[in-house]
Amino acid sequence: MMLSDFLKYIEVERRYSFHTISSYKGDLEAFFSFHGNIAIQKIERAHVRAWVIHLSDQGLEPRSINRKLSAIKSFFKFQMFKNQMESNPAAGVVSPKVKKRLPVFVPEKDLDKLVTNLEDLDLDIRGRCILELFYQTGIRLSELINIKRRDLQNGEIKVLGKRSKERIIPISNSLSELLQEWQEYAKENLPYLKSDFLFVTDKGDCLYPNFVYRLVKESLGKISTLEKRSPHILRHSFATHMLNNGAEIESVKELLGHSSLAATQVYTHNSISKLKKAYQNSHPRGN
Repeated sequence: MMLSDFLKYIEVERRYSFHTISSYKGDLEAFFSFHGNIAIQKIERAHVRAWVIHLSDQGLEPRSINRKLSAIKSFFKFQMFKNQMESNPAAGVVSPKVKKRLPVFVPEKDLDKLVTNLEDLDLDIRGRCILELFYQTGIRLSELINIKRRDLQNGEIKVLGKRSKERIIPISNSLSELLQEWQEYAKENLPYLKSDFLFVTDKGDCLYPNFVYRLVKESLGKISTLEKRSPHILRHSFATHMLNNGAEIESVKELLGHSSLAATQVYTHNSISKLKKAYQNSHPRGN
């Protein structure tokens, strides 16, 4: 009952995505199963630490452990709010240190090959729109899926990001025309169109994440040898290419929907690498 109440809370009140809710549910069930389904009032900091150590011994990466720990902390914080507990046993548990990783991105010349030859990739109008929209806006997979037709107007697109935060992103005339072409196609060829979502399946339902993920992975596989070929790679590429071509970091932050500048600054490392290379190649003393 307590778990279902918490899951309902993060769905309705916090507006978490289906993927996040599913992950939290699995993490919490695993935590309590590990401790023999002990009553939450008996959970102490030592229980949480023991679970973190167990996950580490199982070979989980610090990033994954921290995500699971975040679910546990949120759950107990909710129980305190509901007066089910006096303190949060996970509050003082130290998160494993995560090694910084630079965002993986597709080189500009390779993505240029992709977007300038979309019609030659055996993609339908819907697939071409999705790839262009990802690369031109840097939006997340969940954001793309939840765009409504009414969110697209006057060369702009309204996106509902994390924590239900709205932002407006400008799009090019060519993309506007491509999206209009898709909407006309859907209206004429999908008689079962029954939702307000911009992108729908052939049956008229909202797109599901695996459909989009597979589309991006297969398309990027034709122009890139990167091991990771996901929609988020296009988001990384968008941000890196913007900064490499002189965009102000504050502008990129707003376009990405980041809550803090620190989240955007990770992309500057890629830009600095490019500057170092230019310096070494151009300055008499560069080497």
